[in-house]
Amino acid sequence: MLHIDDLKVTLDADAGLVRAIDGMQLTLQRGETFALVGESGCGKSMTALALMRLLPDNGRITAGRLELDGREVFGLSEAQMRGVRGGRIGMIFQEPATSLNPVMRVGAQIVEAIEAHTALRGAQARAKAIDWLRRVGIPEPERRIDEYPFRLSGGQKQRVMIAMALAAEPDFLIADEPTTALDVTIQAQILQLLKELQRERGLGLLLITHDLAVVAGMAHQVALMYAGQIVELAPATEFFAAPKHPYARLLLQALPDAGKRGAALAAIAGTVPPLWLQFEGCRFAPRCDRAMRHCAAQPPQLSQVAPTHEARCLLYSAPGEALPAAAPARPDTAPAAAPAPGAQPLLAVRDLRVVYRLGGGLWGGGQREFRAVDGVSFDIPAGQTLALVGESGCGKTTSGKAIVQLLRQQARIEGQALLDGVDLFGLQGQALRAARRQVQIIFQDPFASLNPRMRVMEVLEEGLLALRPELDAPARRELLLALLDQVGLRRDALERFPHEFSGGQRQRIAIARALAVQPRLIVCDEPTSALDVSVQAQILNLLRELQRSQGLAFLFITHNIGVVEYIADAVAVMQGGAIVEAGRTDSVLERPQHAYTRSLLQAVPRLGPAPMTLGS
Repeated sequence: MLHIDDLKVTLDADAGLVRAIDGMQLTLQRGETFALVGESGCGKSMTALALMRLLPDNGRITAGRLELDGREVFGLSEAQMRGVRGGRIGMIFQEPATSLNPVMRVGAQIVEAIEAHTALRGAQARAKAIDWLRRVGIPEPERRIDEYPFRLSGGQKQRVMIAMALAAEPDFLIADEPTTALDVTIQAQILQLLKELQRERGLGLLLITHDLAVVAGMAHQVALMYAGQIVELAPATEFFAAPKHPYARLLLQALPDAGKRGAALAAIAGTVPPLWLQFEGCRFAPRCDRAMRHCAAQPPQLSQVAPTHEARCLLYSAPGEALPAAAPARPDTAPAAAPAPGAQPLLAVRDLRVVYRLGGGLWGGGQREFRAVDGVSFDIPAGQTLALVGESGCGKTTSGKAIVQLLRQQARIEGQALLDGVDLFGLQGQALRAARRQVQIIFQDPFASLNPRMRVMEVLEEGLLALRPELDAPARRELLLALLDQVGLRRDALERFPHEFSGGQRQRIAIARALAVQPRLIVCDEPTSALDVSVQAQILNLLRELQRSQGLAFLFITHNIGVVEYIADAVAVMQGGAIVEAGRTDSVLERPQHAYTRSLLQAVPRLGPAPMTLGS
């Protein structure tokens, strides 16, 4: 049993003392999945780091106990903790690109974990590492074990992280967004693997995620966090069938699906409050649609509202007079005008091929070619969204990067990408610079795509200075403040560095950067994969409103079928560098013709009225 009692974690920041976790208490049993959910910045990942004693230098545990099978962990020396960390409690980190050592082969990193926590050495440890790479779905594990992390896709790096955490066969596993970067088929494979390990070894799993459909299919217990506190705690079936806290109810209403297409999602207004504030009442009250007059002054306690259900809300402990409900911000999401029959598409991709040269040594002898993208063609009309879906490594991101001219030095690009009839692949100099303002990209990994030495203001201003030189400093600042409002960030974010934000908040900065130069086409590479449900709803509403008002077109690369159902006009399914099926969204998703498309859709987790239970 893993038991947390009154855990409090603080961080020293320029703005003051940040109370990242304020009195957490929960118990995780062997063989049980405990899901920790909530908005970005609420303290989920900080909880994971505290349990592993991996807090940043400015963080410290100020109160509480962590007991592992009755043994107090926070009092152990660092030497003793090394036996617990990895051996007894493993961890899958949220951002594999920054968690893997870039100068070590992935196999060496997995072998290092195996040799540190098991009796296996040398060839036996390597054989076990290959076996784990195979079990988590890495193709050609005998070859991939000797690759460096930069040679792997985002989803493949995540699978390497999972293999590294599981290879030491720990008793408890903390999984911080373990399937965020994975496509649905590999996600289903990984979740099934975790279920099998629970049955075989009694693995206890603390699952930190914003994917409520995954929670419904995996979790025994659910704890919902907000602003450093648990606000609802219940068995998973009760949580989804009858959520008690207003925050939980609003989260479930914010999930995108085909039934909400054409209307704004029920996004929760505002953001999680900064945790350096001294809270007097309910922390969710400013955003709550059921707030009462005394909610602002009386802090609620986590109290029992059903035999196995707890909630931190005055609706149950001190009901009173409700405040007038503010009208939720619901942008006008009337659909954009359909393109005229026979009209030229904004972007027409014809027979796109991206070819990498592999090997060759010092003099280039023995080179071979690898076609990452092999003959892809599609159209995107102005004001329309094409979703590109498929497994990790199938060429989705490579196609997007090729279109925005980011692979000219690394690969040979063939075919055409016609923007208003002008081939982007043939542009040079000023013509290419002008085209870059028309086509922008939102990258999959927000941390790797933001310069850690630049403040947010500098990150957002960089594109404006290069591509919109006509704006003076006051105009640029006014535009940046409006962008922060649009993507749901506080205005004081301009003076902070990327490392001071959570993963979801960094992704919002990346979205603001792409929007800053007012492009006509945005390549969105998994733009909502790092976002929690509420912020995802805000971003999808924002993208739909921008599309309606400005005629923006999107190439939307994603593995979230719910998002595809909600936002895409058309969908193209990729496998092995080629498109195997394409058409209108409703046609492809409701009546798939290709076997690969059918397998993708069958693997999608669904949040139904009767969530599946562990082992089902």
